[in-house]
Amino acid sequence: MSETGTTVAQALPEVLRRIRDAELRYGRVPGSVQLLAVSKQQPAGAIRAAHALGQVQFGENYMQEALQKIAELADLDCEWHFIGPLQSNKSRHVAQHCAWLHTLDRLKLAQRLSDQRLDSQPPLNVCLQVNISAQDTKAGVAPDAVIALAKSVHGLPNLRLRGLMTLPAPAEDLRAQREPFAELRALLEDLQRSGLPCDTLSMGMTGDLEAAIAEGATIVRVGTAVFGARPPRR
Repeated sequence: MSETGTTVAQALPEVLRRIRDAELRYGRVPGSVQLLAVSKQQPAGAIRAAHALGQVQFGENYMQEALQKIAELADLDCEWHFIGPLQSNKSRHVAQHCAWLHTLDRLKLAQRLSDQRLDSQPPLNVCLQVNISAQDTKAGVAPDAVIALAKSVHGLPNLRLRGLMTLPAPAEDLRAQREPFAELRALLEDLQRSGLPCDTLSMGMTGDLEAAIAEGATIVRVGTAVFGARPPRR
């Protein structure tokens, strides 16, 4: 086994254990939290190693890199999630090659994605990215604009609005980590009360996945704890 494969073989079970332990600790249904292995800047061999252990969902941030891996790993039944900022001129690639987009934050982009999704494909699963901590450096829709955007996206024929995603400001202790995740959960509950059939909270990464699971995360996005440190981006 390669050094990369050995790293993944040791690390992936430990991440899954952390998820299952958090489910138990916070009263979540066992198996209700899915791991999205964030494979940006990782070689295709690392993804193969994770897939051989049963991991199917992979998240990519850079479109050109994602397309190369999708082509190289076409023999695997990977489910590709795009989790980076998406420029309008690259929307067609996500619409036609990915199963999920986690970073939708404007209606014009949603309309392009719906128009570009092939009729032969199932609807593209999308999450609205919410700038829950009002960070100038982060993309995302403001919390008070979520319901209006969600209702517009829900009406598009080739998209399936699944829920919400966030990248909150870093926090050190569990209590502080939980606060923005609790706010996102409350927003999802608002959407559900308004009649939108949303079921997904994409939140939590290597350093705060337990806090996210405590507040209702259904997808946690974990990279370094699965694959090790990222090599420099070329």
